[in-house]
Amino acid sequence: MTMTSTPPAEQATAAPQRRTGRWIDDWRPEEPEFWAETGQTVARRNLVWSIFAEHLGFSVWLIWSVSSAFLLAQGFEFTAQQLFLLVAIPNLVGSLLRVPYTLAVGSFGGRNWTMVSAALLLVPTLGFAVAVTNPATPYWAFCIIAATAGFGGGNFASSMANINFFYPAAKKGAALGLNAAGGNLGVALIQFFLPVIVGGAGIFGLVKASEGGIHLERAAWIYAGLAVVATAAAYFLMDNLGTAKADARSQLAVLKSKQTWVMSLLYIGTFGSFIGYSAAMPLLIKLNFWRQPVPSIPGIGINFVFYAFLGALVGSMARPLGGWLADKYGGARITLVAFGGMIAATLGVLHTVSLLQPVPPPPAPEVLAQIAADPASFDYPPAVLDAVNANSEIFPFFLGIFLLVFAFSGIGNGSTYKMIPAIFKTEADRIGVDGSPERRHAVLNATKRASAAIGIIGAVGAIGGFLIPITFGSPWVSDPIDATKVAFVIFTAFYVVCALVTWTVYLRTPAEDQAATSYAGVGI
Repeated sequence: MTMTSTPPAEQATAAPQRRTGRWIDDWRPEEPEFWAETGQTVARRNLVWSIFAEHLGFSVWLIWSVSSAFLLAQGFEFTAQQLFLLVAIPNLVGSLLRVPYTLAVGSFGGRNWTMVSAALLLVPTLGFAVAVTNPATPYWAFCIIAATAGFGGGNFASSMANINFFYPAAKKGAALGLNAAGGNLGVALIQFFLPVIVGGAGIFGLVKASEGGIHLERAAWIYAGLAVVATAAAYFLMDNLGTAKADARSQLAVLKSKQTWVMSLLYIGTFGSFIGYSAAMPLLIKLNFWRQPVPSIPGIGINFVFYAFLGALVGSMARPLGGWLADKYGGARITLVAFGGMIAATLGVLHTVSLLQPVPPPPAPEVLAQIAADPASFDYPPAVLDAVNANSEIFPFFLGIFLLVFAFSGIGNGSTYKMIPAIFKTEADRIGVDGSPERRHAVLNATKRASAAIGIIGAVGAIGGFLIPITFGSPWVSDPIDATKVAFVIFTAFYVVCALVTWTVYLRTPAEDQAATSYAGVGI
């Protein structure tokens, strides 16, 4: 039942109107008095718990990025190509789920869908816990369980679409940046803490690795428990907005907008790079800089577990900076700067990769079994020692420049998400005159369109998280360094295309007869 309306004289400062089921029907974030008196408090509370739920989603989504590197140590015999596929599958499923997850916010309410999406994380976590404790689990079963981890990737789209409704246009960049950064940090934390939780390694020597071997199921049980906490927190502490209600047909209408597809392309370059590199980085480091044939043999080179989380951490921390800079200087300008930085940094990574020496492939499974049976008799071949030692000297430069790629991708993530609502609001501001009913309706509809577009754009952008590991992984066994070189050449060329599109569509001063429909100079 909807509550009675508030008299106009009191409406500006009245508390949000509620009905049963934690629904708020009166929500006017663009009105300064309403926002200052009541709106921002409610919005911040929902933002905090949205970040928590989304953070868990990202952690579960990327749990395979690190755990795949430990599967061999736990007794599973998978090839490098199979491991890269396990890393990539959750990203593909997560990208496909982002559209229905976005539509679910308008259909069921943001708070209600946060409960459902958090509870769904129990499927991949409990499935993971069972699979890794059974040495007979076939590879295809791992692929199915990895696919369900994509539920966590869908959380991002619904969370961002929901928070977009809570904040006024002038504060969307920072709010969406914080919401996304909190989720993105889930990637860094799962990559940092999972090796410690499962007993695979300590933290830079401060914590010792477990002497009882690898126990991947420990991480799964912890995140299953946290998923229950997130579900309860959404139930008790979050709200649904009645103004966010929209039918699927009207939301999918944004598919007809050219801007939806332009921004999808740009988001592949920013977020697709962030999630793809985050997923691939542990295996990328392990295959080029680290060698340990069996767990009972001391490893040589650069241990990936100490550094794999840094890229995701830097990218996550840079995302709110990108949103803040976009609020201040315009999203398109900052996005162009981000792509320029990514082009330069990716060329730098390509240069460091060209200096690497090929590391001979690991021994065959039967040889590994002999080494495990008699580790005392094993010595690293001179060719392996020389290659790993030489590559270890290059690693600081490789890592440092690669972190710049993450930093600029994070800035671009924040700035592109500022652009999305700004684009649709710009279109709404061209309808009617200021203060007219037509303009007010257009602005409200623009928020709904932007939230729907966020889901579409997020879905397309996340496909980069699938393509990047696949590009790295396909020819690994035969010639990993050449495969890496080709991959970075392709990525650099794509960033050049994204930079040109950003400048042409959103920054280039158009001809006079096109000025009325141009987005240049309007703060996008």
